[in-house]
Amino acid sequence: MSERTKMQQEFKERMDEDELLNCMKCGFCLPSCPTYIESGFKESHSPRGRIALMKAVVDGVIEPDEDVERSLDLCLGCRACEPVCPSGVKYGHLLEEARDIINKNKKHSIREKVVRKTVFSGLFPHPDRMRTATSLLGFYQRSGIQKAVRASGLLNILPDHLATMEKVLPKVPRRGDMTDRPRHLEPAGTKKKKVAFFSGCLMDTLFLSTNNATTTLLQQAGCEIVIPQAQTCCGALHGHSGEKDGAKKLAKENISAFEDCGADYIITNAGGCGAFLVDYDHLLKDDPEWKGRAERFTAKIKDVSSILVELEFHRNDLKVAPQIITYQDSCHLRNVQKTFLEPRMLLQAVGGAEYHEMKQADHCCGSAGIYNIVESEMSMKILDTKMQHAKDTGAVTIITSNPGCLLQMKLGIEREGLSDTVRAVHIVDFLLEAIRTETNMF
Repeated sequence: MSERTKMQQEFKERMDEDELLNCMKCGFCLPSCPTYIESGFKESHSPRGRIALMKAVVDGVIEPDEDVERSLDLCLGCRACEPVCPSGVKYGHLLEEARDIINKNKKHSIREKVVRKTVFSGLFPHPDRMRTATSLLGFYQRSGIQKAVRASGLLNILPDHLATMEKVLPKVPRRGDMTDRPRHLEPAGTKKKKVAFFSGCLMDTLFLSTNNATTTLLQQAGCEIVIPQAQTCCGALHGHSGEKDGAKKLAKENISAFEDCGADYIITNAGGCGAFLVDYDHLLKDDPEWKGRAERFTAKIKDVSSILVELEFHRNDLKVAPQIITYQDSCHLRNVQKTFLEPRMLLQAVGGAEYHEMKQADHCCGSAGIYNIVESEMSMKILDTKMQHAKDTGAVTIITSNPGCLLQMKLGIEREGLSDTVRAVHIVDFLLEAIRTETNMF
């Protein structure tokens, strides 16, 4: 059986045909799709166009050829099409299933096999290896090598966006700070809730200071916090990249790690992670042993902004130096977790901050995991549009709720030559400033 024949057979067996048929081709999704807009309104780069391609493969009308794969690869997976769909099509689930089928049945080059095995099997599922890799980056930053590399002009051989990305990487914590982590924290005052914190992989290494800020805010809000040591990567990168089996394995490890902690909620501070965690019930729906456990797990997932609003953290005396701020939605936080009012409520409660809503704040910034690396041309087009909307607000502080979005906005600021006057911060870092009433912005 040929590669394409086998792929087509799996499309017919595995794709949810009822979900494909739910698409009414009404076009409500088109204005929300960044790749449709930035491609010059190319139908095959829209949600309904991609669904039509999937359906055509299932029906045997077309083969799952390079054009089909290219259309699916160019999708950000931002899922902005889902909230506006009158039929409620779960486009994200269709996309991940199609990508998994293609990945399982296509021939990968030796180089691609090595890269995928290293990233998906050798690195992200292993917290200690993540800490080691991050420590190497920290050594690069602190040893003087980074300064020498920049002075030598070696970065000039990289594509512009990658060379700029090197400039905006956060200062990496020392390995000791990453390993010496508390597993239980008491509330600062009266206990209101017991929560478990999903610390993540990149968040607990590269963005460790943001994780620390998160637990501080939760303590101040009255939360007892447990941080299960056995937790691992959420599996989002696997799920979005056609590595569904790896995603399922990680999901089971996380469910096991959290299910006996006795927490009211499982708190996340990364929109991409939270959205994948809340989809564990779909990921494991066909596994009788894990289906119920996954449903109980997902029912407890809550973004940090939601728990802070629930516990009326925004009623505190929050204050920063006078500044105009704006907010860029994390696509997955907004479109999957349906959390978009809470971050704005928190930000609008901060004294000294004048909140200006960004035009199309709900549109993707172009980060989308590793999309800005593998699909740099489209990513930078989307980012250029986003930065124009950000500049129109007059904001000197751009706030977001996901590490990928944060780095992408920092990249946009650097590309626009605004790094001396504009900054990008995670919402919990900004709120920590507000409770400490810091006045030095930069």
